[in-house]
Amino acid sequence: MPNTAFNWKFLTGLPRFAFFTGKGGVGKTSLACATAVSLADAGQRVLLVSTDPASNVGQVFNTHVGANITEVPAVQRLWALEMDPKAAAQGWRDRLIGPMRGVAAADDVRAMEEQLSGACTTEIAAFDQFTALLTDPALSQRFDHVLFDTAPTGHTIRLLQLPGAWNSFIAEGKGNTSCLGPLAGLDKQRTQYEAAVNALADPLRTRLVLVARAQTSSLGEVARTQDELAKVGLHQQFLVINGVMPSGKTAQDPLAAAVARREQSALSHMPAALAALPTDHITLKAEDLVGLTPLRHFLDAPSTDGPSPQATQPSPVRLMDAPALGQLVDDLAAPGHGLIMVMGKGGVGKTTIAAALAVALASRGLPVLLTTSDPAAHLTETLNGEWPHLRVSRIDPLAETQRYREQVMATKGKALDEHGRALLAEDLQSPCTEEIAVFQAFSRVIREAGRQFVVLDTAPTGHTLLLLDTTGAYHRDIERQMGATGVHFTTPMMQLQDTHRTKVLITTLAQNTTVQEAALLQDDLRRAGIEPWAWIINNSVAAAHPTSPLLQARARHEWPFIDAVASRHAKRYAVVPMLATEPVGVVALAQLTEQHTHLA
Repeated sequence: MPNTAFNWKFLTGLPRFAFFTGKGGVGKTSLACATAVSLADAGQRVLLVSTDPASNVGQVFNTHVGANITEVPAVQRLWALEMDPKAAAQGWRDRLIGPMRGVAAADDVRAMEEQLSGACTTEIAAFDQFTALLTDPALSQRFDHVLFDTAPTGHTIRLLQLPGAWNSFIAEGKGNTSCLGPLAGLDKQRTQYEAAVNALADPLRTRLVLVARAQTSSLGEVARTQDELAKVGLHQQFLVINGVMPSGKTAQDPLAAAVARREQSALSHMPAALAALPTDHITLKAEDLVGLTPLRHFLDAPSTDGPSPQATQPSPVRLMDAPALGQLVDDLAAPGHGLIMVMGKGGVGKTTIAAALAVALASRGLPVLLTTSDPAAHLTETLNGEWPHLRVSRIDPLAETQRYREQVMATKGKALDEHGRALLAEDLQSPCTEEIAVFQAFSRVIREAGRQFVVLDTAPTGHTLLLLDTTGAYHRDIERQMGATGVHFTTPMMQLQDTHRTKVLITTLAQNTTVQEAALLQDDLRRAGIEPWAWIINNSVAAAHPTSPLLQARARHEWPFIDAVASRHAKRYAVVPMLATEPVGVVALAQLTEQHTHLA
């Protein structure tokens, strides 16, 4: 049974609703599941809801969990539900477009389908599903707690808070951004949405639990989430730092000791807004959190004793050679120019991998532009110096968005009356305006890849998929306009689909959630006609030759996911080991592509 005597801050006085949010691989699903079991064991009736498209809640409990509320057989008083955002989005489209088929002109129906094809629709449809859970009084009578694995994004809440007359504004053709379309027809539900947003912002009803790792990149990501949610009124936030290296078991392993020092440094320098939150630290566990026994021990009191004896019994060491990052560079360099996109979830090390590849290509005397579309990226800090043949730039979302707003107001807004300009200005405050503005900058960067290498450190996956949605919509619009003219044209999407001109590298960790999410990203890319070129497994314990029992146990747990990437998901792959020190600076980055990877 769990150590119920220990008082975790995030559990103290827990209200009815709790949202666990964090990037892939930080352990939010594990924490949500362990919390659900702990509350149910304590006599509470609990509903655990996953809004994550890569949900593995059913796998954690070794039972099937679907789109209906399902009792978890092994845990009394616990029920679970896995939402399907893609199915929700399709249902949303069918409800809006269905009545128009056979009534509206075919071109108008196709335009509606295009408008509702983006990731914004998926976000809003998922929000529509769980607003019922937040506002349904019957659920309040049935369950003491409703726990959500993955919180609503500030992006979606800002959309739903826009006070303008959505339907008339869209119908009159005054709107200019891509994501007001999914809001069409929502006026009848605005009362329910307002009630849901109010419930989210009420600290007596809702708590947000931000989950992060003790890593600079992870803390930076969660700080951005904290700020985004605070701006839309969600202030009841707690922070859980998961997977902290237990200091009592690092003395005999230089790698473990170095990781512990690095984590403590990251924690001591975390953003001030995060440091001010009520915070808990959960130590690194050796075993995967699958099944009830590890879940029930996950929230035991913090310990510096490392893993349990059962988890660290010696087992045969597995040795094999694995492709190293440097082995990809020869093929990347062969064309002499092109676009290299490094993609993946936040916190997997995309910026480091992108910078290392840029340094390696520049070291061969090739001209390289290293740039990023991630507002949280810190390329200059990662490079920490200059390198011959290497230039660095950044697609600044704020600057690009302001430039785009001014352009639209000066052109489309010029012909509107005062009321129309006011509505247009409000439309341009939508977060999707940023997606279009960044797309324009992205298109400019793509053109530069025709004469040099452009290594693009992309934003986390959700943001990037919105960018690809915009790219695809632009491509289809150009096809409609130019297809019948016979004039040759090339769109940004056509370049992304050309594997000779664009190489997409998916970065992941050797963990269940991040590999699942990377596989879903690959599926999304393939649906857009973009074939990923390679996968990179970053920060691998198995490739770092650990000697501490804790890290050796962690290494053994990586093998199924390394095997999955090598045998099922990737056409080619590379493994980058966990490092004792952060790879900051051009010399350290160059070493990342020079080492040979040997897994144990």
